[in-house]
Amino acid sequence: MAVKQTAGRDQLGQFAPKFAQLNDDVLFGEVWSREDKLSLRDRSLITVVALLSQGLTDSSFQHHLTTAKVNGITKEEMAEIITHAAFYAGWPKAWAAFRMAKEIWTEE
Repeated sequence: MAVKQTAGRDQLGQFAPKFAQLNDDVLFGEVWSREDKLSLRDRSLITVVALLSQGLTDSSFQHHLTTAKVNGITKEEMAEIITHAAFYAGWPKAWAAFRMAKEIWTEE
């Protein structure tokens, strides 16, 4: 089950209240909570690949990698996901993604 998101309001609520509301209530509140349509695990996989393909390996990407792990994606699966995406998104982007993923799955 999706966790109530408050990051938008916490980080941007004063500066961009509408964006914060859309982030928390629509993206994470409505879209991510539609588990009857697509599991959280599948949504995590899609999100990681979408961010990787754009080269967005920042703190947002790190958050989504951690979420993917929480949502059940194993180290072996993440390695395969990034390897597969490398051929479509770009080799340097995959290297950057692997650096971050390696930190998150170090306990395994």
